[in-house]
Amino acid sequence: MPVTYTNRKGHIYYLCQGMTKTGKLRYYFAREPKEGSPDQIPDGYRISESVNGVVSLVKDRPQLISPQEVANVEAVLARHPKSRDYRIALKNNQIVIYERLGPDMETLSAIFGNISALQSDTVKMRLQEQLDKMARFSPILRFILVDPKERKFNSERWSYLGNVEDWIDIGESGKLEKLARRLIPKLGTDDFFELF
Repeated sequence: MPVTYTNRKGHIYYLCQGMTKTGKLRYYFAREPKEGSPDQIPDGYRISESVNGVVSLVKDRPQLISPQEVANVEAVLARHPKSRDYRIALKNNQIVIYERLGPDMETLSAIFGNISALQSDTVKMRLQEQLDKMARFSPILRFILVDPKERKFNSERWSYLGNVEDWIDIGESGKLEKLARRLIPKLGTDDFFELF
């Protein structure tokens, strides 16, 4: 039986294997099983799902960010008034916060608020579930571990200035929990774009 994985959007993916042009074995996920699909995850690998629901097989490496550090950032993010519009991902020595693209339930209610079907709590709940399932996210803030011994982090935000779309250092560094408490509340506000 091939290895399967269901992502947050409810799509089932099958682990497949193939060969690169140089003859090396490679693994990938597809929406349909392929001939010769592996029946187990290869040793030293694990399944990974991005915040946007992309499924891949990655090498299982030790995490540089501790579970407690991730939990601290998640706790601060959970207190944000629009916390459901943000997701967290780990990338090597970074904690990256992603922001939802497009309208949220509050915006849709403001636009279509006078439609009687949207007054139903059941309809609102189903619509919110679909919005969460189909949401796309873009990176907006990241904390980078720069001193593993002292557990110090730098912070950067995504820049939207002119034709320079890239990460910019916002001049904030130190302990992760302190940075998170200072910067995460600024997400979704004008103050966020003044950080640099």
